[in-house]
Amino acid sequence: MFKNKLGKELSLRDYQKNIKRRVFDAWRNHACVMVQMPTGTGKTHLLASVIYDLLSAEPEQCVWIIAHRRELVEQIENTVARYGIRKEDGQVRAMSIQWLSRHWNDIHNAPALIVIDEAHHALAESYKELWTRYPHAKKLGMTATPCRLNRKGFTDLFDTLVTSDSIADFISEGWLSVFDYASIKPDSDDQKLIDSLSKRSWDGDFQIKEMNAVLNKRPTIERLYESVRHYADGKKGIVYAISIGHARNIASYYSKHGMNAVAIDSKTPALRRKQFVEDFKQGRIQILVNVDVFSEGFDCPDIEFVQMARPTLSLAKYLQQVGRGLRKSKGKEYCMLIDNVGLYRMFGLPIANRDWQAMFEGRLAGKGHTHCIETGYYCAAGNLTANDTIRPNDTLELVMTHDRLPDYLTCVKDSLENRPNHEILNAFKDRTSGLYGLKHGNKITALPQYVSVFDTDDGFAAVRFKNWSVGIVNETGEIKMQLGRFKKLKFLKDKLLAVTDNRGKMSYIDLRSRKSYKQRPKVKIFGKVQMLEVDGICYSRTKILYKKESNMSLQQVCQHGFCLRFYDFLTIPQCRQVDKEDDTSGYDSVCLLADDYETYYHFCGMLPDGSIIVEDHEGKYYLVKEGEGKQYIAHEKPQTEEENFEVVIPRLKAEAAQRAAQRKNIEKREKIQRRKERLNRIQHAKPFKSGLKWGLKQGDKVIVPPVYRNLQTPVGNYCAFEGNPRQWGVIMLDGKVVVEARYINVEIKENGTARLTIIPGKTKTVKLQ
Repeated sequence: MFKNKLGKELSLRDYQKNIKRRVFDAWRNHACVMVQMPTGTGKTHLLASVIYDLLSAEPEQCVWIIAHRRELVEQIENTVARYGIRKEDGQVRAMSIQWLSRHWNDIHNAPALIVIDEAHHALAESYKELWTRYPHAKKLGMTATPCRLNRKGFTDLFDTLVTSDSIADFISEGWLSVFDYASIKPDSDDQKLIDSLSKRSWDGDFQIKEMNAVLNKRPTIERLYESVRHYADGKKGIVYAISIGHARNIASYYSKHGMNAVAIDSKTPALRRKQFVEDFKQGRIQILVNVDVFSEGFDCPDIEFVQMARPTLSLAKYLQQVGRGLRKSKGKEYCMLIDNVGLYRMFGLPIANRDWQAMFEGRLAGKGHTHCIETGYYCAAGNLTANDTIRPNDTLELVMTHDRLPDYLTCVKDSLENRPNHEILNAFKDRTSGLYGLKHGNKITALPQYVSVFDTDDGFAAVRFKNWSVGIVNETGEIKMQLGRFKKLKFLKDKLLAVTDNRGKMSYIDLRSRKSYKQRPKVKIFGKVQMLEVDGICYSRTKILYKKESNMSLQQVCQHGFCLRFYDFLTIPQCRQVDKEDDTSGYDSVCLLADDYETYYHFCGMLPDGSIIVEDHEGKYYLVKEGEGKQYIAHEKPQTEEENFEVVIPRLKAEAAQRAAQRKNIEKREKIQRRKERLNRIQHAKPFKSGLKWGLKQGDKVIVPPVYRNLQTPVGNYCAFEGNPRQWGVIMLDGKVVVEARYINVEIKENGTARLTIIPGKTKTVKLQ
C-alpha cells in the first residue's frame, strides 16, 4: 500500500503484488518481459503501480505507454492519473502506436521503460520499431492472450512470460464473475451455416465477406434476438457483430422489437462513440452492438450479458469478448454468455486451462478447432448430463449455469491436478477390524491400523490413531507428525494443513515448518522461494523461523532465483563476508534458499559465477549453486586448515572466476555463431526505399529499417550507407555499424576490405570486422 500525490491510499490485490514482484525479478535477468493476466483482473492498475515504483526510484526517467487505439490511451491516462502520475508532468506519455509511427522524429527523450498494452499486437511491424530505436529500454508487454492464430511466438521481442492464475482460479477466488453459458446445438441451422464457411482472411481467421454473406440475413438476426429475449431480457449487454452492416441490422431489429440498442463501429464519429459509451454505462442505452471496437480495453463491469454473433477461429478474440462480461460489479449476480456461433465447441468454456507458455513460444497456435482435443490444451467444456442440460428452444442449449459452476470448477481442478498417469494414495477399510489402511492402486502400503483416514495428498495421509489422537503418516505408515485430539484434518494446497478442534474452531499448520497459525496463511511467491503472510507479517517456511513485515519495499528484497535476500540497511554484517571491505562498510542480509526448509541463513557474498556463500546458526559456511543445493565449505571455529574461511574463500573465488570466464567465452562463441548463421540467412538482402529513407530487406522481411539517406548494393556481409549528405560509412547486413559515417565515399571489396575516401585524392583501406 502507498499514497499517491493527492495523499490517497492505493493498494494492489495480493495476486497483483505477486505478479509485480515477479516482473521486477524477471527484469534482473531480462530486459523485455510479457505479462499474461485475464481480462478484468486489473492489468492497467498493475502497470500503473509498476511505473509508480520505477519513477519513485528513478524520478529523472520517463516512461512510454503504447496502445493500439486512442480510446485505450485515454483510459490508461485516467488510470495512471489515479496514482498521482499525470500526463502534464511529462514523466509518463501514453500514445497510440499509430500516432507514434507518424511522430518518431518529434520525440527527443528516450524512455527508460516502454509499456505495451494489449501486447499480442506487438508482432506488427509498427511495434518492432520500438525495439530498433530503443534497444536499451526495458519493455513490459501486458495482455490477456499471448497467442496468435498463425502460431507466431513472441520470443523475438520478449525474453520471458510471466503468467497469472487462470480464469477458473479468479472465478473461484471471487475476483471474476460466475456465468451461465448458452450455445447453439451442434445440429442447429446456425451451426450448419458456420460449418459451411470455407474462406480465410489474411490472418487465418474466417473471411469477413463470406461470414457477412452467410449470416447477415433476417432469419439469423431473428434468432439472435430470440436468444437475447429468452436468456437476457431486460439485461444490459454487448453484442459482437461481423461487419458494420451486420451490426447496424442487429441494432435496428432489436430496437424495433423493444430493446434500446445502438451500433458502434470504426465509422462512428469519436464524439458520438464516446457519448454512446457514456449512455451505456449510465443505463440510458441497453445494448451496444459493435464490430471489434470493444474486444479490448473496454471497462464496464456491470455488463450482464455478452452475445457472440461473430464466428472466429481466434482464441484471443474469443477470450477478449467473453472477458467483457466477467468483470465483477456490485449487485451483479452472474453474467449471461450467449454463443450464437458455436465458439464453445471450438475453444471450450472460458475456464479451460490454456498453455500460454507454448503459445508465447510459438509451439501452439491460439486457434479454434472443431474438436477441442486437437488444440493441445485441456478443454474444460461443460460436462452436464442429459438431465442437467436445459434446452429451452430448438436453437440453443444451456451448457453451464452459475450455480453449478463452483462445483464444476472443483472437478476441473481435480482432474487437472490428477491428469498424470500415476496412482494416488488411497485409504481402504478392513471389514473384519473396521480399521483403515493405505494403498497405491491395488498395492497395500500400510496395514489397517487407523480409526479413520481424513484425507490423502502427495503420498501422505491425515489419520486418527487408535488412541484417538491425530497425525500425518507417509504411505508406509511412518508417523511424520503427531498431534493431539482433534476433530478433523484436511490437506490444503501449498502444503498447508487445516486442523479443526472439538469445538469446531479451525487453525492451520505449515507442513514445511510445522508452525501453527490461527488464520489461514496467504502464500507469497518470490521466484523459487515461498513465504506465508499472516496479519501483515511474512514468515519463512523453515523450521528455524524468520519473519519480516509484509509491507517491505522492493529495495529491501533481492531475488536470485534460487535464493531470496532481505536487507537490513541499519546493521553491519553478522557474519564473515566474501569481500573483506563489506565486513565494516556493508550491511547485514538474511537469505532463504529454494527447497531448504530447515533454516534461514546469513548472506556472506556472491562469487563471480553467481553462486553464493551463506552461514547457518551454528557457524557453518556453505557454497550454494543453483540447482545443486548447498555444500559445506568452512566453519567459524575451524578444526583444520581446509575449514578455514580465510583459506577457502580465495580458492573458491578463483575457481568461480574461471568458471564465469569459461561460461562467458562459451556465450560469446555461441553469440558469434548465431550471428554468422543469421548473416548467412540474409545474404540476399537488398536495399529498399520507404519515403525518403533506405533500408534492407530480404523478400518481404525487413532486415534493417529505413533510417538511412542512401544505401549501396551489399557486398558480402557488408553494405555502405549514407547517414548525412556525403558522409558514408559501413554496416553489416544485420545493421551493426562497423565504420562510422564520416567519409565522402566508400568502396567495399570482395576480400572484406573497404576503401574509404577521406577527402578527394586521399584514401585509406581498412579491414572490415
